[in-house]
Amino acid sequence: MTKFVSLIAIAALMVSCGNDYVPKPRGYYRVDLPEKSYQSTDYKIPYQFEYPVYSTFDLRNSTDKEERYWGDVNFKSLNAQLHLSYKRIDHNLDKYIADAHNFVYKHTIKADAISETPYEDADRKVYGLLYEISGDAASNVQFYVTDSVRHFVRGALYFNVVPNKDSLAPMLDFINADIKHLIETFSWK
Repeated sequence: MTKFVSLIAIAALMVSCGNDYVPKPRGYYRVDLPEKSYQSTDYKIPYQFEYPVYSTFDLRNSTDKEERYWGDVNFKSLNAQLHLSYKRIDHNLDKYIADAHNFVYKHTIKADAISETPYEDADRKVYGLLYEISGDAASNVQFYVTDSVRHFVRGALYFNVVPNKDSLAPMLDFINADIKHLIETFSWK
C-alpha cells in the first residue's frame, strides 16, 4: 500500500512540474471611489473654493506670518493630500510664477510628459495654470492661481505611497477632476 501511495505521489509531482507555468501578473488593490459632491470653504482666509465632501480642508497651524493661509485638502480614503500655499503679491508675481514652474519641472527626471492647461476667468479675476505630470513623479498634479495684483495660491498633489503610475491611475484621474473643479470655483475674498 505504501508503494502505491508513493508511486501516485511521484506521478503527481512529475505532472505538476510541467513547463507551461506562467506567473500571474502583479495585481493592485481595488479602490471604491465615492460619488462626486462638493462643499465650499468657510474659513477666514483671502480665498475660497469648492472641495469634495469626501475630503477635509485643514488650515496649517503656523506661527510664520507668511504661511498663515496655507492649507491642505486631505483625501484620507485615497491616501493623498493637495497642499495649498498662499502668497501675498508685492511686485513679485514673476518670481512666484517662476518658482511654481521650477517646482513642476524638477519632476522631469521621472516624468513621461508634462502638459500645461491655462485657466482664465476675468469676472472672478482668477488666472492660472494647471500642470499634469504623467509618469512616476512624486507629484502628478500642480497648479497656481492668481489675481495678478494681490493674491497667489499654488497647489501640489501628493500621494502618501511610492509613485507608480499604473496603480495610482484611477485615483489620480478621480482627484484630478476634483482639482479642476477647485480651480473653476476659485475666487478671492
